Order: sequence, then structure tokens, then C-alpha cells
Amino acid sequence: MSEHLRTALELAASQIPVLPLRAGKVPFGNCRRCADNACGGRPNMKNPGPCACPGPCHGWAAATTDPHVINSGPWCRAWVRASAVAYHPGGAGLTVVDLDNDDAIRWARENLPTTQIVPTTRGEHWLYLGAMQSANAVLPGVDIKSTMAYARWLGFGTGTTTALPDAVRELAVSKPDTVRPAPRAITAPAPAGGAECRHRTPAYLDRGIAMAEQRITEATTGVHSTVYRTFLAVLSTHGRCGCLTETHIARLFTAAQAKGESPRHCTDAWTNALTRLGL
Repeated sequence: MSEHLRTALELAASQIPVLPLRAGKVPFGNCRRCADNACGGRPNMKNPGPCACPGPCHGWAAATTDPHVINSGPWCRAWVRASAVAYHPGGAGLTVVDLDNDDAIRWARENLPTTQIVPTTRGEHWLYLGAMQSANAVLPGVDIKSTMAYARWLGFGTGTTTALPDAVRELAVSKPDTVRPAPRAITAPAPAGGAECRHRTPAYLDRGIAMAEQRITEATTGVHSTVYRTFLAVLSTHGRCGCLTETHIARLFTAAQAKGESPRHCTDAWTNALTRLGL
């Protein structure tokens, strides 16, 4: 039994939902059954329940406390390849305040109640009892990981876990839009000749967006450049006929923010891609 699998089973026994992470600290990509959105894209924002796929296929939603699932064939193969163990804080009734640098840690010490603290490679995780919506970049160097998010398991740390304070909840509430930023509208003209746009076929466009989401999700290095190149590719194919909707754009922004991109960086990448293509 691998060390990661042993850790996962111990956490699951404590009712902490776990999932394996591959190289780059990212979830495993979709299996063949779920590739190219064949499964309907669940779970998603409208259906935030657990993953029904037999493998650890859908990021945070694949997290489980069921030892039979964790020890199943697809999961066992994933644990052999895993580089780390992750968990779903919201599923365990927890919220992680992820502090990425010394300034963020200093802010937390001055503004948040003392709680369980876990050292990370760049800063600290502050763990609180209570779940809430997750949000990236609520402050410089500060992310909130709880529902519909995952965090690396780095041990129990030190201190006693205390109740989730209103000061943390208010960070997400006061954030203007953590999931659906307002990207620049696309006003490119329709194709010449008035022919029907092939992109208006739902399956064609949805497949393109799903492939773009997967490309971003599976990025292991250079996330920002991957996001920009993916935005550029989407706009190159779908940007000149005006068929992209706010929903499509929000899906791309959501995938990018799940990888750690801030709303501002997403908007900058989108704007730069539009400018590059002259849209």
C-alpha cells in the first residue's frame, strides 16, 4: 500500500473526503467515459454534487470518505501515480484560509482569530470549523477554500481549530464576483455572406469550450500562459461570428480561477487575446 493511499484511508476514516493529486498538484483528468464533456459536465455549478464516475475524475467532487471507492481499481491506479493527497474542506465542514506570502500571514495574525495552522511551501493554511463558499484572491495572497474546492493535505499542523469567524465569511461576500467576472463583450461581425454559423450548433461549440476547460484544468506549469493561449485559441475559432455567450466565457474564467488565476488576470488575458486578434 502506498503512503498516499494509507494517508487517504486514515483521513477518510475521520470523515475527511479525499482525492489524489497528480504531478503539478492538480486533479486527475477526465477518464474516457467523461472526456470531451460526454458525461454532461457533471458535477458543475448547477449540479454541485459528488462525482458518479468510478474514477477520481472530477476534481473536488470526486473526493470521498468511502474506503471501498478509495480502494477500487481506478482509484488504486491513481494513488500509485499520485504525487499528493488532497481533501475537500467543505465536505469535512472546514474552511481553509490559504495564505501565500508573509504579507498575507501578517494580515491574518492582525485580523483573524487564532486557529489550527498548517505550514505550506509558500505560507500557511489556517483551518476553521464551518463551511462557506470558496473564493480566490479575496485579498492579495489570500484564497478561501471550502465548498467546491480542494486543498492539499499537509498534516495536522499546530493549534486548535476554532469556529469560522464572520471576518472570513465577509471576505467572500464583499468580493464583487468570484466566479463570474465581467469579461469584455464580443461584438465581432457575423460571417460574410450571411451563411449560418456552424458554431451555433450546440454540440460543436460546447465541445470546443469543454476542450478549452480541460486544457486549463490539466495545466501543470505556466498556468497564466496556458490560460492566455487557450483564450486566444477559443477566440480564434469562435470569436468572429458573435456566437460566444456570457455563459461560455464564464465557464472559461471559472476554470482559470480554479487554477489560481485572479479575476483581474483572467480579464487581462481575455483582453490581450481580443487585442491580438483585432476583435
